[in-house]
Order: sequence, then C-alpha cells, then structure tokens
Amino acid sequence: MVSTEDGPGLFDLDQPWRLDERVAVRPERFGALLYHFGTRRLSFLKSPRLLDVVRGLAEQPTARAACARAGVSDAELPRYRAALAALAASRMIRPTGADGPGRA
Repeated sequence: MVSTEDGPGLFDLDQPWRLDERVAVRPERFGALLYHFGTRRLSFLKSPRLLDVVRGLAEQPTARAACARAGVSDAELPRYRAALAALAASRMIRPTGADGPGRA
C-alpha cells in the first residue's frame, strides 16, 4: 500500500499522528504521491483509502480512529498499520506533538 525503502517497524495505532507539515500530497487515481521537502523523499500511497487515513490523522485522536473513520475493517488493519509504520519510518507522518523545526 505504500512504497518505501524502509521496512515497517512498530507503529502505535493508539497514539495521535499527523502528516508532517513539510510533506506535499498529490492525489492520484491509484492513491497519492507524498513528497517530503525536508528529506527529499517520495512515497507512493497505492490506495485511495490509505490517502483517506493519512488525511484524517490530524482530525482523529488516534491512528486507529483515523483508520476506522476511513472505513478500514479489523481484518485490513494489519496492512494499514504496516503502511503507516513505513510512512512514519520515512518521516512522512509524525506523532502529534513531536519536536522538530516549526513545532511547539
């Protein structure tokens, strides 16, 4: 669902996450392209539903809630967790409140 060189690691679905503000999103028929202006990395979201999850992260209290809001079933959740882990590893998404440039 996401193409990146980093493999998925542990990802806490019960924590709040958000898209890094240095990431541009370009929706496509297949899902979306994400470009991180800080790292100059490009990621492909290979699912429109994953794009819905990523866009909903900042609006929901947890990543699990963002998945539920986007219509991800319990059976699909492990695949989405792995995709979100890969996005976190490539710094496309960050925990809410994470320190860094331009953050409180």
